[in-house]
Amino acid sequence: MAAPGSTAAELAERLLAGDKRALARAISLVENDDPEGWALVREVFPHTGRAAVVGFTGPPGAGKSTLIGAIVGHARAREREVAVLSIDPSSPFTHGALLGDRIRLSDHFLDPGVFIRSMASRGSLGGLSEATLQAALLMDAAGKDDVLLETVGVGQAEVDIIDHADTVVLVLMPGSGDSVQALKAGVMEIPDVIVVNKADHPLTDTMVREIRGVLSLGPRTSWRVPIVRTEAARGEGVEELVGRVEEHRAHIEAEGTLEERRRRNLMNEVMELATGRMRRRLADSVREDPAVQQLLDEVVARRLDPASAAARLLERDE
Repeated sequence: MAAPGSTAAELAERLLAGDKRALARAISLVENDDPEGWALVREVFPHTGRAAVVGFTGPPGAGKSTLIGAIVGHARAREREVAVLSIDPSSPFTHGALLGDRIRLSDHFLDPGVFIRSMASRGSLGGLSEATLQAALLMDAAGKDDVLLETVGVGQAEVDIIDHADTVVLVLMPGSGDSVQALKAGVMEIPDVIVVNKADHPLTDTMVREIRGVLSLGPRTSWRVPIVRTEAARGEGVEELVGRVEEHRAHIEAEGTLEERRRRNLMNEVMELATGRMRRRLADSVREDPAVQQLLDEVVARRLDPASAAARLLERDE
């Protein structure tokens, strides 16, 4: 049997050399919470921070996958190495990614300069699983120039993606009033770039005006959020979108806020991982401890309220 970490060291070497199979294996280890996966992340972490990480969010049906496919094609024409990470709804039966690797990205499957992976959201708010940023870090370490994250469209809780990207792109489609409602509800605080896809729709101008109206109510910042019209299925507007994303990155680099964003992102990731592990540890102790079961029985019998029970549980663990 190999010593702990030996697999990680060998995999790390292959991954840093850009081996796609090593990258796929590494992400599987992290997703399965395998100690070798975490050892691998430790090994390659100093080699991260070079990729441009762009998050794509927005309601289902807005055409995020088609748009990402077109952006990948644009990046490959410039000989940039690209990785795409799609976060899909979990299957309640297999806990795998229900939608699998995106059909619309199939043009790029055989391209050695493109790596595509789907991960299950596993019910986490915002549609992002604990392992998402770890997977993005591994893609970065493997020498990818661009890492594109795509979330399942779950609305308000999707703000989680801001913790995983340097630039956030919100993709909307005309004629969906609920999209503008979602913006008004606070999702609008996130995006750095807004895309109105399927822009040949007769309601496109109306939607652009509504978005401008909502944006005008927001706080004034040094970056004016651009609204880009695209027709992703035909590749129209893709070059302008890529230009806007690059302008945003140049802006936050010049302003010094890229480092601030990454610091916040990594701190949030540390807190998420710690919270997840503490929750699992607590759940394990609850199952095994008769005193805790008795405490829960008191709550069920309405002799003790849930908040008081939680306080006792925490006191007991201190």
